[in-house]
Amino acid sequence: MKSTSQSVPTATSDTLEAGARLSFGRRIGLWLENEAVLGYVLMVPALLLIVVFIAYPFSLGVWMSLTDKLVGTPGKFVGLANFAKLLRSEIFYQAAWNTVVFTIAATVIKGVFGMWLAILLNRKFRLARFTRATVLLPFIVPTVLSGLAWLWMFDATFSVFNWTLKWMWQMEISVFGMALKENWGYFRGPLWLGSPALAMFSIILVNAWRGLPFFAITLLAGLQTVPPELYDAGDIDGTNEFQKFWHITLPLIKPIAVVVTVFSFVVTFSDFQVVYILTRGGPHNSTHLLATLAYQLGMTSGNLGEGAAAALFMFPILGLVILWQLFYLRREGSD
Repeated sequence: MKSTSQSVPTATSDTLEAGARLSFGRRIGLWLENEAVLGYVLMVPALLLIVVFIAYPFSLGVWMSLTDKLVGTPGKFVGLANFAKLLRSEIFYQAAWNTVVFTIAATVIKGVFGMWLAILLNRKFRLARFTRATVLLPFIVPTVLSGLAWLWMFDATFSVFNWTLKWMWQMEISVFGMALKENWGYFRGPLWLGSPALAMFSIILVNAWRGLPFFAITLLAGLQTVPPELYDAGDIDGTNEFQKFWHITLPLIKPIAVVVTVFSFVVTFSDFQVVYILTRGGPHNSTHLLATLAYQLGMTSGNLGEGAAAALFMFPILGLVILWQLFYLRREGSD
């Protein structure tokens, strides 16, 4: 009796690999169905950007501030010697004071006039949308381009401000007679970027002009969330416009105003482009900020260690401001 053998199908290597791939893909799908795992996966691109463009440059700056690194040399570890040298420099203290004055003055101007402009834009009038879009022009124009335009406007010879003041002076002479000219002489336009006080005023003006639209549009968005019924109730109670603003508008948009102000404070405190284009820190270091001083030490002079140390002096102040903002918003949210 012959025995017949049955052939049993065996899995080939291709079939096993396909099964493994399906099994691996299935495991990936199960992982991604978990919201916690999916959240971390979606955070990976943002985390890579933060590490590459923020964490690594910041760590490198901290390391260079602790060395005597020059351009083209590796540098040796010197500890806090760069910080101690800056603290013995009069220019550093002047730059720090200029930064405080520049930041506070520009932020206050942007806050006050930004609120005023937002209230005006919140009203209903013809071409309101076009006007709101036009207000954004100073903010969206490249800083270098607008800075060069302001540099021409502040020019000692061809300044549009000086020409306007000269024209007004000539009009005054024609009205009041030559006696005014004999007593006061000919008109001499101010040196906007050649005088320390006027140079500081000029950079504050340009920074405020550039940042004003951001304040106005952001506060306008906050104003449009205020219920109109509250203003109607205020009219019934006989409140005036200032009382409605102080007791209704301001408390409701206060969180937005705080965020915008802190953001503007941080950006203004570290501003570099406006000052570098207009004055480069002059005249006589009267408009040097910490940012421009760090650039001059690190890039112009080639002392990367001192430049990094000057830039790092801004970090504790900005860190405290941001922590205060987070604490304030968390307290407001808990209330």
